[in-house]
Amino acid sequence: MEKFDVVALGELLIDFTENGVSGQGNPLFEANPGGAPCNVLAMLSKLGDKTAFIGKVGKDFFGEQLKSAITEVGINADNLYMDEEVHTTLALVHTYPDGDRDFSFYRNPGADMMLREDELNEDLLRKTKIFHFGTLSMTDEDVRGATKKAIEIAKESGAVISFDPNLRPPLWKSLDDAKEQTAYGLSKCDILKISDNEIQWFTGEEDFDAGIRKLKEQYDIPLIMLSMGKEGSRAYYKDLRVQAAPFLQENTIETTGAGDTFGACCLYHVLEYGLENFDEQKLTQMLTFANAAASIVTTRKGALRVMPTREEVESLINKR
Repeated sequence: MEKFDVVALGELLIDFTENGVSGQGNPLFEANPGGAPCNVLAMLSKLGDKTAFIGKVGKDFFGEQLKSAITEVGINADNLYMDEEVHTTLALVHTYPDGDRDFSFYRNPGADMMLREDELNEDLLRKTKIFHFGTLSMTDEDVRGATKKAIEIAKESGAVISFDPNLRPPLWKSLDDAKEQTAYGLSKCDILKISDNEIQWFTGEEDFDAGIRKLKEQYDIPLIMLSMGKEGSRAYYKDLRVQAAPFLQENTIETTGAGDTFGACCLYHVLEYGLENFDEQKLTQMLTFANAAASIVTTRKGALRVMPTREEVESLINKR
């Protein structure tokens, strides 16, 4: 079996994003392919890495749409299962005037929750350089078992483990559950991508550096990337702390997928340099590239299908 650069497991769903109003004044929604793990893979594919996805959608109109969308952007879909009984998960994304957003989910249950341990392709997990996951595949028992087994197989085979909590409070029975599963992810990962509000939620520290310090005391995570929205981003690696400024866009329309794009670009640099070989200059280069790519995505609707090319990202960096 061929080797992959990054394999991700998790949710693949439809993001219904607002797109104007109809002649009768009703809101119109566009059915965009979404789900954080596939957004990450879509950006990596755009940069030329070999990617594969493990997950489940419904055997329905949206499931077919999602399968062709990820195949179209170059993600291997051989391990995307179609559930005969449970429909594809749907998310309604409400965008606020400042580009921030709120989610409502149709997922009780949704097909992404139905992935089982016995459906995992162990060979695929043994042949990836990086294995990436989030917490949406840990909200429910079946898919949680599949996620944890996949992490163990990939880890045993020497893969670098990448984790983005991607907290969505409405999907958890309680935030204590969410905290417990996030802690599990933190205990297993080599690379963590975490957002400003997630670090505050998890550690109870308002100050980001204090929050990261707390994490580092508890978990041995070699590389931590902190995304801070309009404030840019930071990387914490060994005793280095590097910060990079954001690329603010006047024509930002929504932030969907920006964090995933950012995280993907960081993984791209890990593949290029190796986790052991970062220094201040490489970390700065990584964050600058990731910030620029994320900022381009905020000017486009959706994420998975509209990832920027390397040339677009470099051209934005060169304009600075």
